[in-house]
Formats: sequence, structure tokens, C-alpha cells
Amino acid sequence: MIKAITKNLYSDIPKETLYHYTTFTGLVGIVDSQVLWASDIRYMNDSAELKHTADLIRMEITQRITAGHAKPNLLNQFLEWVTHRITNGHMLFAASFRSNGNLLSQWRGYSKLGKGVSLGFNPNYILKCANEQSFQIGKCIYNIADQRRLIKLVVDAVEALSQEFNKNTKVSEKHNPQYYHDVFERIESDLLRIAAILKHPSFQEEEEWRIVSPALTDYVTSPVLFREGTSMLVPYVEFKLLQEKDRPIALEHIFLGPTPNINISMNSLTMFLAKNGVNPKKGITYCEIPYRQH
Repeated sequence: MIKAITKNLYSDIPKETLYHYTTFTGLVGIVDSQVLWASDIRYMNDSAELKHTADLIRMEITQRITAGHAKPNLLNQFLEWVTHRITNGHMLFAASFRSNGNLLSQWRGYSKLGKGVSLGFNPNYILKCANEQSFQIGKCIYNIADQRRLIKLVVDAVEALSQEFNKNTKVSEKHNPQYYHDVFERIESDLLRIAAILKHPSFQEEEEWRIVSPALTDYVTSPVLFREGTSMLVPYVEFKLLQEKDRPIALEHIFLGPTPNINISMNSLTMFLAKNGVNPKKGITYCEIPYRQH
């Protein structure tokens, strides 16, 4: 049941150019390495991402228990398990794209001191790269009513699995305070994929798409790397921009973010791309947003 939910959520196919906002340092790294960094979703926006999903689950469970649910123990165990697994469970990695490559809110985040660009990729190209690396691409959901309907289906799936589980379990084992954890573990990877594209409604203008990795359970032997974040080390994996040998990355378009030095900044960006053989099909455009010192 829950796999059908996940499959449906990741069935949308982007049609428009997908923009990836980054700094000049990020641009140089992407061009040189031909990879994007897909961060552990637990570390995106200071873990607010998964907390939003946990809050939705808490609201749904509270509502069911208040209404006199027959198995409050199951629901309470599920909530406790979700709260713990947010920071201690499977790892899922994602990289973000926007349908809009010229958003003021994004420039505020990525162009401090005038050092931001948004890189426009052909959606079919990103989809091909994702498929070859077993990533999925999903469109973020911001509507709170849609999110609550999804979470209701998730809790329904947990209840259905628990009934099946009960049929095959000895009565003596049912008093274990972690009795249902085997049930929850069956849905963990799918629950993470769902959580990865549920975003707070206040971010709706971003129109975000995400490429999402398979779930990883062993960070020691998996290709997990670490980078410096705002206040901690952030785990990430490399999402390869697969190219033919000795070919530069393929870009559709680039926006240069707000800067106090428009002409010389455009000039050096143009030189850098030409030096590395990168030729955006639709060229480079200045964002036309007045620069403000943050």
C-alpha cells in the first residue's frame, strides 16, 4: 500500500528547465567535478524538513486517539519510533532544483556578497542522470490539505500492516513496548521518500523538484562524504552529471544573481564558462534584481 503511494508521488515528470542555485564556489566545483552534492535530508534547513512530516504524523495520531482509536498503543509506538528515526534512522540524500531560476528568496540565500548563480538544466537530462544512478525525481508538495491526506494514507498503511503482523505473532510477544517496530521498519524507506517532498506551505513559491537517492543503511561502507555546513558537518553523496568522456557539463541557461559589479561579474563568468567549454544553449542572463547588502 505505502509503496503505491510513493510510486504515485514520484510519477510526475518535469517539463520546464530545472534550476539549481549555488554560489560561485559551488559553480567552480560543479564544472570541475561534474557532480552535484545531494545532502542527507535530515540536514537540509536544519532538519526542519523531517520535523514537518513528524508534526503532521503527530496531528493525525492525536486526532485518531482522541476519537477513540482501538489501538492507541500502536499509534503511540509509531509516533515514538518516527520521532527517534528522524535523527537516527536510514539516510536519504537529495538535491534541489527550482522551476523558477530567478527567485529573490533564493538569491538571498545563495548570493550573499553578490556570489550566486542558478544553473538551468534540461529536465530530460537530469531525469536520465537520476535513472542511471537509481535516484527518483519528485515534485515537492506544499498544500497542507494534500499533505494531511497523504499522512492519513501512511497511518492507514501502518494499521493494515499491523493487523497482518498480529496474525503471525505469539500473544506473549505483544506486551513488548517495541512490539510493532518490525512493522514500522518495513515502511521506513518509503516514509522517508514521502517526507523528502513534503515542505512547509511557506516555501510554496519555490516550486521545488528534488532528486532523491535510494535509502542507505550503512554510512561506513557507502559512498557518503562530509562537507562543512552552517553549524555542523553535513553528510552528502555525489550525484554525477553523466557526460560523454571529455565533454563539459550540459547547461540550458544560467542566471547571474544580484551583484554590485554587474558588467565585470558577467564578463568573468562568461570567461570561466568558455575556458571550461561550457556553452549554455540559452546563454547567461542577469537577474535584474537590485543588489542589497545583507
